[in-house]
Amino acid sequence: MMRRLTTTICALATMITVAYGGPTTYSSGKEMKQVTQVPPCPEWYRDTEWNVSLWGTYIFTGNNWNEDRYFESDHAWGGGIDVKYFFHRYFGVGVEGWATESTRQQFDGFDFNGQPVFSEDSRAIGAVKGTFTLRYPIHCSRLSPYIYGGAGAIFGGGERDSFTELLASSTTKAVSVGCPATHSGSVTRVFGQVGAGLEIRLTPHIGWMNDFSWNVVDGPDNNFGMVRSGVTFAF
Repeated sequence: MMRRLTTTICALATMITVAYGGPTTYSSGKEMKQVTQVPPCPEWYRDTEWNVSLWGTYIFTGNNWNEDRYFESDHAWGGGIDVKYFFHRYFGVGVEGWATESTRQQFDGFDFNGQPVFSEDSRAIGAVKGTFTLRYPIHCSRLSPYIYGGAGAIFGGGERDSFTELLASSTTKAVSVGCPATHSGSVTRVFGQVGAGLEIRLTPHIGWMNDFSWNVVDGPDNNFGMVRSGVTFAF
């Protein structure tokens, strides 16, 4: 009787231990490795976005100032704005406009001694064009190299000069007293542009852009290079 009672008490104690003692832990003898999940790197460029850029520019002509037929100087300073929409991560279309101040040595003709006469003339030259941009945002990077092209109209330059000889009558013959120049108005011409550059995103919405382009203007001796640097706002 005592043996049965003892056996029953031991069985009950074992059941209580299992019920309240929690799960049984088994050791396989091997150390378990803890897997750490790495957070994804930030993306600085979105697949679709609007870009608005404000920039300054320096223009240099492909010819000497006295040979260039549109700017009629060897350089100009200015600024501009462009708006682009990237309908794909790598492709965007946009509109661009800029204006520069160009100072030329204007030829005013010959004096009565036959010597050329020059004066300084400053005027604004600007352009409006459509653009197409192909960019490559580097994954997990702030950098995005790009190439672009466009076409449009340039205006404010391309003046031409004509001369009229002034004659003074004398008792025997007419005497030339000078050949003043008459300046025509500016002309608007079609031009195309190709270029390449690099954008650096300071934040996902603000970037710094720098690029260079070569511009081909309709007609001879009109081409020029263009360097731009400015800030881009992405939305």
